[in-house]
Amino acid sequence: MLFEYTRRRGVRSPVTDAATFRVDRLKKTATRGSQAMDLSHLIDTSYNYHSARELRWHLADRFGMAPEAVALREHA
Repeated sequence: MLFEYTRRRGVRSPVTDAATFRVDRLKKTATRGSQAMDLSHLIDTSYNYHSARELRWHLADRFGMAPEAVALREHA
């Protein structure tokens, strides 16, 4: 399943001192015969992610999928 997300600047992690980001918008992209769906309301948009990989794992867990089944694309 392909998700497209829009990033919002987060804070510096107090543990790793690395930059983080928050998800502003999350959409399931359109597939043949269906339209794109906004899924922003189904995730915690206040969470500070350290990487797209971490976001992918959280989406897989949230939607009951294997992480390999989740594809991400950042909206520019």
